[in-house]
Amino acid sequence: MTGTAPSPDQPPRRPLVAILTGAGVSTDSGIPDYRGPNGLWRRDPEAEKLVTYDTYMGDPEIRRRSWRMRQESPAFRARPNAAHEAVARLERSGTPVRVITQNVDGLHQRAGMPERKVLELHGTVRKVICTHCHARSSMEEALARVAAGEPDPACLVCGGILKSATVMFGERLDPQVLGTALGVAKAAEIFLAVGTTLQVQPAASLAGVAAEHGARLIIVNAAPTPYDELAAEVIREPIGSALPRLLEGLAARP
Repeated sequence: MTGTAPSPDQPPRRPLVAILTGAGVSTDSGIPDYRGPNGLWRRDPEAEKLVTYDTYMGDPEIRRRSWRMRQESPAFRARPNAAHEAVARLERSGTPVRVITQNVDGLHQRAGMPERKVLELHGTVRKVICTHCHARSSMEEALARVAAGEPDPACLVCGGILKSATVMFGERLDPQVLGTALGVAKAAEIFLAVGTTLQVQPAASLAGVAAEHGARLIIVNAAPTPYDELAAEVIREPIGSALPRLLEGLAARP
């Protein structure tokens, strides 16, 4: 028999924890969800047009309305809440953590998660991208131009149409980001799905992939999800209290 036995003084390897987060993680920061009973799409079905790619590209008035909506977005005033901070604490504890988020608010990074450990499946609202030359710049700069009197600011590089660097309806997810997320789901030993209905594909399927590859699946969500039967544990308590307690327990494990 070959191989080297681990040193008794060497600390045991900690399991990789993957955390898939949805809109429910950010509601305590004042960012409403989209699909819940009081979600934006239920309250204002017309709002969906503002984030539908073909409509946005073809209708200047829709773009002007979209820029006004971005000016009023609560995402830019929001601060990380207890859930975001608990995830960042877990990472600082030395536990290998990867966040896969359906959110576009950037609050995981603002709470202290390293950029490279956060996979933003649906992009970020904090950047803008040119739909022609793909130049990227800050949303802050674009909104300053709107406030200064440009209702539909064009790309400063090529004059093309600008949009937020989020994945609109009708656009594909970034295949590289999705591929990396799939790899994380397969490698994770613990997979948490937090504040997500697990109904939007392909993000929702990551929970099933993780379970199929042997991960302990834990779901923290107010309502039932299609993946509950695969979960080792389902928690219905408020995320702001349940997630910090759960992650503290993971950090305390040897």
